[in-house]
Amino acid sequence: MIVKNESQTLARCLDSLKNLMDEIIIVDTGSTDGTREIAARYTSKIYDYEWHDDFAAARNFAFSKASCDYIYSADADEIVDEKNQARLRQLKEALIPEVEIVQMVYVTKQPDHPTENFERDLRPKLFKRLREFKWIEPIHETVNLEPIVYDSDIEILHCPQGSHSGRDFHVFEKLVREKGEMSDRLIGMYVRELYKAGDVENLCRSRAFLETALDRQCEKENALLCRQIIAVLMKLYRQIDEPVQMLKLGLREEITVPSAEVCLELGYFFMEKGEYSEAVEWFYHAAHSCESELDIASSGKLAYTALSECFMRLDDCEKAKEYSHLAAEWQPQASGV
Repeated sequence: MIVKNESQTLARCLDSLKNLMDEIIIVDTGSTDGTREIAARYTSKIYDYEWHDDFAAARNFAFSKASCDYIYSADADEIVDEKNQARLRQLKEALIPEVEIVQMVYVTKQPDHPTENFERDLRPKLFKRLREFKWIEPIHETVNLEPIVYDSDIEILHCPQGSHSGRDFHVFEKLVREKGEMSDRLIGMYVRELYKAGDVENLCRSRAFLETALDRQCEKENALLCRQIIAVLMKLYRQIDEPVQMLKLGLREEITVPSAEVCLELGYFFMEKGEYSEAVEWFYHAAHSCESELDIASSGKLAYTALSECFMRLDDCEKAKEYSHLAAEWQPQASGV
């Protein structure tokens, strides 16, 4: 584990794991609360690591301290309940050495979580420490580079304490300042978190990077990422009252098939201008005609809530009540598995 100021959750996590693990390794990246003292109740293998705004580097350091055959990577806001402790114990006894990665079902019961769109999602959690490379194919032989992955039914309960978006945005923004670019995967994570949890200051600081990234992604014909970036920029332009820029984006050929987020932003634009009938059209498309690409709630709770407010403004109380009820009853898609 890598930890920092996890005194509220660390004991709960380690209590659920202590009887399953042959060694527990804690890498502290600068705690100032009682995290180290709590960790010391479970293990003597506690290491200091100077934080450099790089989670991968910290995890690589933690992995380098492991000595067992497999490494279970945990976060302090996770819990393995008794049922899944039994499943993990059975897996430990039955795991064949050919398996290199075990995925487990990550359960996040927080519909508005800034980085999660599903209550249940498969995540790699258990890793073979040393990988054996083997030659394959009887002719034109090559080394097998594909890991053997086993999808288990073990459930990890993710119980976050508040949002980590402020920390995440700090890392994203530092990466932009120092390198000016990110992988497509990381851009996708960045725009999702910006759309779901970014305030106007976060959005403004991302503007130049996203405008450049949009041009690059359009050149690469990465239609999905283009639409996702467009949705975030439309949210920004709406909030800083640049309607021309916003509508220019809304007419780009990359969004011939608009996402729910794009329709939602157009609906918000017209609602803020008092054009409630026009807003209803866009919110209706978001709720009933389009797919969400950043925030699963954009085609559900958010669209229903906006429709309810617009119908209330239009004195259609029956419709307002109908969509208010839909918003109250809405639940995110249960599984991304």
